[in-house]
Amino acid sequence: MSTHFTRRKALGSLGGLGLTALAASPLRALAADIATPGWPTKPISYVVPFTPGGSTDVIGRTLSQKLSDTLGQPVVVDNKPGAAGAVGAGYVAKAKADGYTLLGGTISTHAINASLYKNLPYDPVKDFEPVSLVAMLPNVLIVNPALGLNSVADLVALLKRDPSKRYFASSGAGTSTHLAGEMFAELIGVPLSHVAYKGTPPAMMDVVAGQVPFMFDQMTAAVSLVQAGKLKLLAVTTAKRIALAPELPTMMESGIAKFEMSSWQAVYAPKGTPRPIVQRLNAEITKILKTPDVVAKLHDQLGMEIVASSPDELAAHMKSEIARWAELVKKSGATAS
Repeated sequence: MSTHFTRRKALGSLGGLGLTALAASPLRALAADIATPGWPTKPISYVVPFTPGGSTDVIGRTLSQKLSDTLGQPVVVDNKPGAAGAVGAGYVAKAKADGYTLLGGTISTHAINASLYKNLPYDPVKDFEPVSLVAMLPNVLIVNPALGLNSVADLVALLKRDPSKRYFASSGAGTSTHLAGEMFAELIGVPLSHVAYKGTPPAMMDVVAGQVPFMFDQMTAAVSLVQAGKLKLLAVTTAKRIALAPELPTMMESGIAKFEMSSWQAVYAPKGTPRPIVQRLNAEITKILKTPDVVAKLHDQLGMEIVASSPDELAAHMKSEIARWAELVKKSGATAS
């Protein structure tokens, strides 16, 4: 998958529809305004189903600040972490469908969890109204610098000769970071133990402290710690190298054949939220994602590939991702209670 995602490339699974800017057109926005008189009249809750500091939280706080300005009401981030986002997603699924509760959804909450969890407290398709895709995020292989590793091959050699190092951290069971580790174990033929955390920050800090040798996570979350010399990157999991770190090889270039993975972020509302409200939110989010300061922060500084979409395009993308990850989860043998 290209690291310079055009909107068509990023959602190639949509059958060549391409992503239009209709949701952001003046006429569409005007129609939404007329059809939702008075909305919003009170604060809106933006639920982030992970701990503060991770990619979903960064996006949530960025969008919430901008939406507060454009909608004229506070949009307040509410972190509800747990079970790879299932706790927060389950909360939003049961919320009143009145436009006052939103969810920062992810590849975990709306694709991987569907096949990983036997008793998921929500249905990613039936319980939500898709609003818009927000961004694609490259995952990276992260290690503690004290290990003295300079390549993926070095890590594989370490894991093969030293059983005490055969474990990896993740931001939670069922996240893309968990599945990346499971795929890695399968492809290198070395059994690895998974250490699940309640979010990216605590997992990453234990890698920094040397409590866990390595992990996979979004480039976004690792940037500052890498720049400070507290973490080291060995490879990126996308099909091609990324603009933010062009010197970083891909996993496939590093000898791990067929290893390709990218995360994605989106916005959802509870099922039954009036269509005009969904359209209004889509129009506002699409405009926000084009503003220079948001592009500078999310793309230029953090390496996210911004990908706005229509609600229908997000629904189609999610459907294809659920099928893709069901196959990968089954193949990896990963499970979660």
